[in-house]
Amino acid sequence: MVAFHFPPLAGSSGVQRTMRFAQSLPEFGWEPLVLTAHPRAYEQVAADLEKEIAPTLVVRRAQAWDSARHFAVRGRYPRLLACPDRWISWKFDAVRSGMAMIDQLRPAALWSTYPIATAHVIGAELARRSGLPWIADFRDPMAQEGYPSDPRVHRAFVAIEQATASCAAAWTFTSPSAARTYAGRYPQAASRMHVIENGYDESSFSGVDGNARPALNEGALTLLHSGIVYPSERDPSQLFAALGLLRQRSPALLQRLRLRFRGAVHEDLLRRLASEQGLTNQVEILPPIAYRDALDEMLRADALLVLQASNCNEQIPAKLYEYLRCGRPIVGLTDPAGDTAAALAGAGVNLMAPLDSAQGIATLLEQLLSGSMAVALPTSAAFEAPSRRGRTASFATRLDAVAG
Repeated sequence: MVAFHFPPLAGSSGVQRTMRFAQSLPEFGWEPLVLTAHPRAYEQVAADLEKEIAPTLVVRRAQAWDSARHFAVRGRYPRLLACPDRWISWKFDAVRSGMAMIDQLRPAALWSTYPIATAHVIGAELARRSGLPWIADFRDPMAQEGYPSDPRVHRAFVAIEQATASCAAAWTFTSPSAARTYAGRYPQAASRMHVIENGYDESSFSGVDGNARPALNEGALTLLHSGIVYPSERDPSQLFAALGLLRQRSPALLQRLRLRFRGAVHEDLLRRLASEQGLTNQVEILPPIAYRDALDEMLRADALLVLQASNCNEQIPAKLYEYLRCGRPIVGLTDPAGDTAAALAGAGVNLMAPLDSAQGIATLLEQLLSGSMAVALPTSAAFEAPSRRGRTASFATRLDAVAG
């Protein structure tokens, strides 16, 4: 399992996919071997999830550096060291370490997972050298129109896709639209493409009972966004504009609202938007916390916030599945035509508005705060289906198929 996102990396829900697969695979007859990066390559680290790594799990950490932090001079570094991403240095020791693992431990299959593109570069090279069947876990689309914006990186992404089409035994995606897009882009490989959505791990909720703790803000309705707020893919500007409209037309309602961002990363953007709209008293911008503490906070929130722009219509935030498990009201600000909106609607969520419509968001928040709209909680079926164990069963089926 070639995965950049692995404990002690902090600040990304992507770490959960590899971590929970590795925990559950032995139940389905597969022993995971993890090839990941040296912790120095991570911008943020935390020890909480490391405690959940089984002592018997084989984990090799290849030497890796972050070009932007380790190789920059006066804030600049060669473009060669950021193609296909800032962690390309991981490739060289990872291929060496990976081949040593293959020679020593004799695995039956290889798996690599995006969104760090270098993982697929490593997976493809290990497959080429070893002859082992390779599953490329794309999760979300890689090369898209206008993304990456750097033409050189875009070409590198396309080259990785083409290599996958040529030699991967299977591709996996986390949303139906992403799989359909790639089936159309690479029809010769369409039969090898499969959807394995993200999910949540029930054991992570063991001992976490938000109902036994006080509300996040007594006397106010707290709307919580837990996780990274990307300036484009989860653009919050129209949400803040909507709050500005609400301040003008329903100031008493706005006083009841607290908008909390936890571990948003782009905190300066949020502070600027809050200041421009005069919302510093309504907006809370807080640092990351341990994973179980974050789950506890979700369970205590009055409502949970999903942000997903139309340029991510083929993606579903991994955090959504934890939101569903929490059973709290969910406010979905996303394109009605996207997979995220479809997943929310399928779960029975009715608090939705387009992320790019300040008027639509303001109206939705007015209805929520005034109580004039009946709030539908996620259905029990919606959070029973996406357990990590169930997703791992699908993954094991793919491994069985490619390994014969």
